Amino acid sequence: MKHSNKKSGFLIWLFLMAIVLVALFSVQYGSQFSRGSFTEQEDFQMQMADFYEQLGKVVLNPIDIEAEKDQIPVLNGEIEEHRNQYGTLSEQIQNINEQYKDRIAEAEAEKNEIVKTALVQERDTKIDDIRKNFEDDAHVEAKIRAEKLQHLKQYIQQRQHDFNNLLEFPVAYELMDIKTGQTFTKGNVKENSGYQVTFDKENGFLVANQYSRSDLYDISNEYGVDHNAAIDSTLGNYLGSDLNTSKRFKGAVIIPASAFESGWLGRQVDSFNRTKYGMIALWAAGILAAIALFTFSRFQKEWVINSSYADRYMRLKIDVKVALLFLSILITGIILETIQHDFHGYFSSNSIESLFSLVFTFALLVVFLWGMVFQVLLFVKRLKATGALEQDIKESLTVKFFKIWRDMFLNRKVGTFMFILLIGFFLAGIGFVVSVMVPGLLLIYVPLVLFVGLPFLFMFVSQAAYLNRIMASTKAMAEGRLNEEISARGRSPLADHARNLNNLREGVRVSMTEQAKSERMKTELITNVSHDLRTPLTSIITYTDLLKNEELTAEERAKYVDVLDKKSQRLKTLIEDLFEVSKMASGNLELHKQRVDLTQLLQQALAEHEEDISTSGIDFRVGLPDNGLIAYVDGQKWWRVLDNLIVNAIKYTLPGTRVYMTLRKVGNSAEFVVKNVTKYELGENTDELFERFKRGDASRHTDGSGLGLAIAQSIVDLHNGQLKIDVDGDLFKVTVTVPAL
Repeated sequence: MKHSNKKSGFLIWLFLMAIVLVALFSVQYGSQFSRGSFTEQEDFQMQMADFYEQLGKVVLNPIDIEAEKDQIPVLNGEIEEHRNQYGTLSEQIQNINEQYKDRIAEAEAEKNEIVKTALVQERDTKIDDIRKNFEDDAHVEAKIRAEKLQHLKQYIQQRQHDFNNLLEFPVAYELMDIKTGQTFTKGNVKENSGYQVTFDKENGFLVANQYSRSDLYDISNEYGVDHNAAIDSTLGNYLGSDLNTSKRFKGAVIIPASAFESGWLGRQVDSFNRTKYGMIALWAAGILAAIALFTFSRFQKEWVINSSYADRYMRLKIDVKVALLFLSILITGIILETIQHDFHGYFSSNSIESLFSLVFTFALLVVFLWGMVFQVLLFVKRLKATGALEQDIKESLTVKFFKIWRDMFLNRKVGTFMFILLIGFFLAGIGFVVSVMVPGLLLIYVPLVLFVGLPFLFMFVSQAAYLNRIMASTKAMAEGRLNEEISARGRSPLADHARNLNNLREGVRVSMTEQAKSERMKTELITNVSHDLRTPLTSIITYTDLLKNEELTAEERAKYVDVLDKKSQRLKTLIEDLFEVSKMASGNLELHKQRVDLTQLLQQALAEHEEDISTSGIDFRVGLPDNGLIAYVDGQKWWRVLDNLIVNAIKYTLPGTRVYMTLRKVGNSAEFVVKNVTKYELGENTDELFERFKRGDASRHTDGSGLGLAIAQSIVDLHNGQLKIDVDGDLFKVTVTVPAL
């Protein structure tokens, strides 16, 4: 019930506000009805002023054509214009001969001498007249003057006819020329009048002119006569310059009172009175409505804010809101303007159609007034929220459009092509419409379509077809068919896009290959880790069980303990290496860099394994720089690199061969090279040697975690260095470079 009261309250407020607005807008139009009687209205006064003017020209001071016909002037240019109107003398004579030739020949064929003679005489008469036109100016002048006289007579007759039909109500007058005393009367000016005007010295005489400047243009437009002479207040090339004499009259002009009671004038008076009282009633209603709006029907914001439509409206984009608000204000103004101009019809007509029109228009006004008030209040409320305006502008369709427009030109070729295409189709549409309206422009439009429009259309269709082929190939790629390459033709943006898609296809294919390889290596990793962990662990469990035997001798017990120690150390090394590789892979390994002499560090690493080298049966040939080679590295981690490479060389070098180790400075880098002949066959894929738990002996007979090279490579990468492996048959070469100081 409370919600219903709010709706009815808002509706009443809108109804009252609509009445106030209508009343306000009616003031300008309706004020003329509030001043004076019907005969004082501007429309009636203009009708009577026109009547006085035409009365003077037609009745009181007409032009005497017969008396003035000889004074009609003929201008110099008019003679030449008339003479050459249909061409030169020879052209006109030839034209006349052509007109009569067939008719005369036909009369001869029919042996009708009477018709033939008449045609020949008629032809010769016209030819003689044409010759006179070119021989005698007076002859031409007389013809022009006769034509003008005929035109002028027709115009004056038409003006007389128009004057007789000027008014739809009776007018009586009695007017006397104050100079000649000539009197003109119509009707009885003594009868009871509803309207009367007295012309005398005190009130002003009635001035009757023969013609006005507008008459010149009326004749010229009607008869197509050139009037390019300098003419002010005369009919120029129709009348002499001294003919426009004015006469003054005194007397009275009346409209009988009976004319205001019936007929056309009576209906006009009745319509005026009803409109007048209707306007007074409307203004009174507007005043009462305004009082109500300021008293018991004051506007409440809750009517709009709590409306069920408020949330929906607030979700609209700001530019849509602005457009709707502008449209509501515009339509509301149009409705008010329409009501203002149709007031006379609303109040003066008693028809149901007029009443229905008024009710319908007023209902539309209430609806659009509701929309305008609703939008203005919510719009202002939104603007008051902090940061709302900036946020709404960012999310507006206009900003989105400009972003899309900007993105259209991310590729300038595509953007320019699309822009030209849009402009081309737009101009083509306009050109078609204009060509239909002006067929002569087809001579320009058709070539433009053939040589500009159709080539552009061909380019567009070609590019659209190419785009569809690219999309089909892209779909095939998405479905996993990566062997089919997309055709990339030319240097167009679509061709560049096709090339990028081909690169992406190749990248996906390589990625899938690498993924398959990664899955395989993951399986091998799990297998190798399980094997390498299980082997020492099994030994530890086995020898632990053996130690439980109380009958073991001290020598056997010591032997078993020694085995347990070795296997434990092996397991510890394996776990530590695995833990270190994990830290390197996750990026959690910290470096403590300092200035380190790489020559001295290599010598220490070699000395650490001197015993293993001497018992390995391998000849180590080491090349060191004469001076120290300084690098900014983590000494402990870099020693691990050297240690792993030396251990690998000892484990996997063929006995009886040589290992070549060289440390030198190359450019701004320190280069460490290890070359040896391998004990086991490595294969061609050297990248696998960097993988975790990958060993040179696939049978895994040697000790080691298989993480040596993986750890070394990770350490080198952390130092912004490079570790490279080259294999040529059984020749194995490792090259390590790191920035030197």
